[in-house]
Amino acid sequence: MIPTVAYKYSIYPALLVLVLLVSSCGTLSRTPKREAKPPPAIDFPDKNAAGKKIGVGRASWYGPKFHGKLTANGEQYDMHRLTAAHRTLPFNSIVKVNNLDNGKEVMVRINDRGPFAKNRIIDLSKKAARAIGMIGNGTARVALTLMQEDLADSSITVPKIATYTVQLGSFKDEFRAFEQSRHIKGSRVVQAQLPDRKVYRVYYGTFTDKKEARKERRILRKKGFKGYVKQIQN
Repeated sequence: MIPTVAYKYSIYPALLVLVLLVSSCGTLSRTPKREAKPPPAIDFPDKNAAGKKIGVGRASWYGPKFHGKLTANGEQYDMHRLTAAHRTLPFNSIVKVNNLDNGKEVMVRINDRGPFAKNRIIDLSKKAARAIGMIGNGTARVALTLMQEDLADSSITVPKIATYTVQLGSFKDEFRAFEQSRHIKGSRVVQAQLPDRKVYRVYYGTFTDKKEARKERRILRKKGFKGYVKQIQN
């Protein structure tokens, strides 16, 4: 039997390697040891096509350090293609990424997993990051839109990750809810069933970072829209 003390210290090198791998970047380390498969021939939809908003948060990007290594779906990472890493969306999902700081947009194909750094919702290729003007800053506040209608195969939220929104109003009258939402770009109306009645709530954004939600609440308050940050069911 291996002594308890010897076993305890024998795991330290492995733990150290794991910590270095995860902390080196927002995504897991890619490896070129396996033979890469070719990327699929997928056309991006029209940028004005209907999509489904799936979140607001902080984007990062990864480039030369991982160029040529394997992505999580077995392709060779090419920083000069419009691709990205997401924690849960199915591979080959097409996502429109809108930089909320400058209004620039880009569409990317999901072919990797990540980012695993705290407070990141997507990890873009270098080309995609350049397209929305975030190379210099390294990160940007973005809104994600899934550019497909059927979300049945998409796992957008992870139960272990808290999700937040900004609630701006709650109304008995559906018309009043939509009237408020009309004046707040990016807001939505959600019907909720209470024990004794239906109400119509006005929400803004979906966030995995509570600080981002609070930041948006402050911005909205300066524009005259009062509200509060609320955790929503995943």
